[in-house]
Amino acid sequence: MTYLLALDQGTTSSRALLVDAQGTIVGMAQRELSQSYPQPGWVEHDPEEIWSSQLATAHEVLARHGIAPREVTGIGITNQRETTVVWERATGRPIHPAIVWQDRRTASLCEGIRAQGLANWIQERTGLLPDPYFSGTKLAWILDHVPGARAQARAGDLCFGTVDSWLIWKLTGGRVHATDASNASRTLLMNLADGGWDPELLALFDIPEAVLPAIVDSSGFAGETHPDTLGVGIPILGVAGDQQAALFGQSAFEPGLAKNTYGTGCFLMMNVGKHPVPSTHQLLSTVAWRIGGRTEYALEGSIFVAGAVVQWLRDGLGIIRRAEDVEALARQVPDSGGVYMVPAFAGLGAPQWDPRARGTIVGITRGTTAAHLAHAALEGIAFQVADVVGVMGQDAGFPIEALRVDGGASANALLMQMQADLLERPVVRPQAIETTALGAAFLAGLAAGVWPNRDAIQEQWKVSARFEPSLDRAQVAERRARWHEALRRSEGWAV
Repeated sequence: MTYLLALDQGTTSSRALLVDAQGTIVGMAQRELSQSYPQPGWVEHDPEEIWSSQLATAHEVLARHGIAPREVTGIGITNQRETTVVWERATGRPIHPAIVWQDRRTASLCEGIRAQGLANWIQERTGLLPDPYFSGTKLAWILDHVPGARAQARAGDLCFGTVDSWLIWKLTGGRVHATDASNASRTLLMNLADGGWDPELLALFDIPEAVLPAIVDSSGFAGETHPDTLGVGIPILGVAGDQQAALFGQSAFEPGLAKNTYGTGCFLMMNVGKHPVPSTHQLLSTVAWRIGGRTEYALEGSIFVAGAVVQWLRDGLGIIRRAEDVEALARQVPDSGGVYMVPAFAGLGAPQWDPRARGTIVGITRGTTAAHLAHAALEGIAFQVADVVGVMGQDAGFPIEALRVDGGASANALLMQMQADLLERPVVRPQAIETTALGAAFLAGLAAGVWPNRDAIQEQWKVSARFEPSLDRAQVAERRARWHEALRRSEGWAV
């Protein structure tokens, strides 16, 4: 038997999945990851916990299914993107907690860049916007705030990486400092046109090039595990940021195919082909993947809070015991009772890009119940996605005919029906919704020859459910107009 080991390091957990040559997930292990909120708007992880939890899941899934490490053909890595780790090259010791993609501490720095009139220049070079979301400003903040860090960086004594780089470093015993093109394109430091680190961007953020990883293909040899980690040397053959991996796992190989992942946030991505497409609606132009030295691109709309709003209903309000209970609670009422919830807990992403927006609930009356809040929370996710789908079609020059969906919340049939209704187009859910991990496995398997080409991978993608729109156009227009009124009330709230 041929097995691929997919390491899926996410915002709230680390997972390891075993995938066979038929593209079937034959085993999974998962461990939760601690979240730290040292100040309002700040989010941190412990890099050592990221590593230890990920390594533990790899050992666990292999042991549970009786698979020896030597039976693993290759490893695929997919990761929470933009989260920033800086460590000492000599010791591998992190010099600061990982600053998570959700973190807003560099909002003032980004506002200063925009005030200098540099936003368009940055977008032309990177496809991104000057926002705290991306890694470049987080790296600059660490170098500015950890005593001695800038001197160490200039001397070449520090390594920067997103989570993929950190895992590659640890898996290889510190022998490889690398990232793939999809993750590199999320840093604000990579030139989207030539695929390399941009000297002028490095100068803008005062980032010494010595701290940066090598940029490698998303499918191809990236290194080999040190025997101390998994017992034998296993080639690392696939690396991609989580949303790009999900796009690949959804077999969205042709321009115009799009997917939305419903995780902690929502990330809608459309394949646009061999050339980047600039956005006029504050979407992101990004690398989808680089294979065989050839880069393909995507448009992306990043929504910061999706499944996290359900976690808040559970942990913050206590109105559900388990995240999956939200569907049954929301179904107790026919609609939200006029309540609109904007889950801007970490600001607003696409297309508003307002880091100072905050969560808002409007329309509450004495008759509002927990069920109405649950219904409004799910609608708040679907409204955000509908906004992004609309402008993405305008930027790309062709509409999204049907939206492929994945991620944990895509199992929520009520949410998927809401989504189809608000989009006024079908929503298609595949049999395997773990497409992020599958994408990492497919990228590794493609490099290993497990699948000879993308057509063979395409054959693995099968439909589980299709949700058709059921509301008339007038109802949709009215609901979306009210949503946009609620949205405006959330903007610019934080000082």
